[in-house]
Amino acid sequence: MIEINIPDFGHLRLAHLVLDYNGTLAFDGKLISGVVDLLGLLAKHLQIHIITADTFGSVQQAFAGSDFTVHILLPGSEEEGKADYVRRLGNMSSVCIGNGRNDRLMLGEAGLGIVVLQREGLAMQALLAADIIIANIVDALELLLHPRRITATLRC
Repeated sequence: MIEINIPDFGHLRLAHLVLDYNGTLAFDGKLISGVVDLLGLLAKHLQIHIITADTFGSVQQAFAGSDFTVHILLPGSEEEGKADYVRRLGNMSSVCIGNGRNDRLMLGEAGLGIVVLQREGLAMQALLAADIIIANIVDALELLLHPRRITATLRC
């Protein structure tokens, strides 16, 4: 668990990290360098959930042998499916990271929503639903490993 007390934002007790796959953890279906190692470090504090429609069919192979939960959504149900998944976990105990339009509901549901602006781009709807925007997934995962950075960003 990661606990963060942020003045004028609230007290977060995060138990779950929910991540979009394509565009967030991967580019064109290939994992971004450094992601697996950082997820391994975060797994000591959070349960890791990768949720995707798996456009490139590569998510199972990318995380074979890991203890991370991989959830593949049916095409056409991604947006609501991601939000429902976060609600089932407990939205206030979840931090979500994504970049696409179909991530906007889960980002808005989460206790903490983070969007990344990477090579695939960032949907405006996702940006507006998030609490934090950060340049890339490596920086976003490192942010969670250093929670005071989150406090510095979100406090009033």
